[in-house]
Amino acid sequence: MTNSLRNRTGQKLWRKAKKLIPGGNQLLSKRAEMFLPEEWPAYYSKAKGCEVWDLDGKKYIDMSIMGVGSCILGYADPEVNAAVKKAVDNGSMSTLNAPEEVELAELLCKVHPWAQMVRYARTGGEAMAIAERIARAHTGKDVIAFCGYHGWHDWYLATNLARKDGLKEYLLAGLLPAGVPKGLRGTILPFHYNNIEDLEAIVRKTGKHLAAIVMEPIHGVEPRNNFLKKVRRIADKTGAVLIFDEITVGWKLTYGGMHLKYKVNPDIAVFSKAMSNGYPMAAIIGTRKVMEAAQSSFISSTYWTERIGPVAALAALKKMKRINAPKRIEKAGRAVRAGWTNLARKHGLLITLGGVIPISSFTFQYGKDSQALKTLFVQEMLDRGFLATNMFFASCAHTDARIRNYLRAADEAFGVIAEAIKKGDVRKRLRGPEAHTGFERLN
Repeated sequence: MTNSLRNRTGQKLWRKAKKLIPGGNQLLSKRAEMFLPEEWPAYYSKAKGCEVWDLDGKKYIDMSIMGVGSCILGYADPEVNAAVKKAVDNGSMSTLNAPEEVELAELLCKVHPWAQMVRYARTGGEAMAIAERIARAHTGKDVIAFCGYHGWHDWYLATNLARKDGLKEYLLAGLLPAGVPKGLRGTILPFHYNNIEDLEAIVRKTGKHLAAIVMEPIHGVEPRNNFLKKVRRIADKTGAVLIFDEITVGWKLTYGGMHLKYKVNPDIAVFSKAMSNGYPMAAIIGTRKVMEAAQSSFISSTYWTERIGPVAALAALKKMKRINAPKRIEKAGRAVRAGWTNLARKHGLLITLGGVIPISSFTFQYGKDSQALKTLFVQEMLDRGFLATNMFFASCAHTDARIRNYLRAADEAFGVIAEAIKKGDVRKRLRGPEAHTGFERLN
């Protein structure tokens, strides 16, 4: 098994890629070392529903991160693909503008009645950079208060200019702000989710210089003690722009943004990932008063005008509403979480659950051995034909039958893990190094 997996086409290409591409690929979350070093398939030749074929034609069932949460309808959804293919045939780029931009803006504002204007990008990170630029342009102020993860751009990583490891408690340990202008020091300050005192302290410190408050309305835990409403009041009092990052949670727990469920409207909301089911698309929606500030700053890019993104988003959002996608993925998420809990109890394993229902995770509670146990789980599940880790991003393609087969395999994997713990030979069972650790989010 060892030689066959290490010598498969995907691992060979991954070794080559790391010599040609810094880090090997474009996204930390999809690096092979994050899952199973030296054996993860790394590349795909085809993906459909929740099935993925590697470069050697071997099929796996994806019960892991489903394109990092971008495909809640399932891979290669036929309705979305049909709309995209028509757009390609009719020309995806032109000197003139794509009319679908206007239709999509109308749809987004209809779903979110508090918003009147929309701008577009193609990725979540750049969309967040646009949102903070608009907020600063609108207020004429510089300082941003934030909690959670919001991308890779300078405005965000500047946190680590003030403190060597300023993001360690809030998101990422060990990140160097290399390449981030030192002049941004002190322009972005972190606070903890559900801790209004943290935010109040920032307000006292920054006074009239607060341009924006940036946060996810929910990620891993529910808001407590009217937290979101208190944040809204602080934004109103200070004149700061309240920006809700809905890139990860938007459309998954409810149709639209989670702020609709909590009945707390931001000044700007940002969407990407699931809104177009795997095709590059992002939207920044907001009140007219705030969004018009985009005209006073230069925010412009050629490929923000291509046609595929808006067409894919329209097709995906319409289908999500028609089939009630949030309800479907909630059912799948609950089934998997219940399965983890029952199997851990059956095998006497100590785990804790995290995340929200459609974006669930479990963590082994065995101290320094926990990461090795996670790696062993990935290894055992891969041997059984599943792309699996300790995270599960639910999709409409995760049917009851798929989940039953997954939990049957997980039962066997948990059995192996329980035996390894009992015998104390966890690392001896690994065929390669432990998986690398990723980053943790407070909210």
